[in-house]
Amino acid sequence: MKYLLALYGEESGWDDVSPEEMRAGMEPWNEFTREVTEAGVHVAGEGLQPSATATTVKVGEGDERLVTDGPFAETKEQLGGFYLLDCDSLDRALDFAKKVPLRPGGSIEVRPVMDYTQFGYEPAGEAAEASS
Repeated sequence: MKYLLALYGEESGWDDVSPEEMRAGMEPWNEFTREVTEAGVHVAGEGLQPSATATTVKVGEGDERLVTDGPFAETKEQLGGFYLLDCDSLDRALDFAKKVPLRPGGSIEVRPVMDYTQFGYEPAGEAAEASS
């Protein structure tokens, strides 16, 4: 089963980081990515630009769509990145989540990805891959 590890934390402290400090700060992340890759569970993972770069599309009544600058929610902790892991159990996904090198105060939300095949539905991406 696939699990999303949504990584939340404060955005402050990255504005005036030198390239050398950024490289040093990324090393624990590189080590974690190597670990999940070598374990055969890594599907995807990315860091996100600051929340100030976000644009939100809010769905209203009918076909109304309202586009606004900024993140969906104004909170102290922001979604800063994610990993998508394919693990045989929630416990295994949680074992990896406990190793994510977030700064103190950060949090990791672990959530199973919806398996639509349980409803007899084949997602469009998988159907297209199967027909090629």
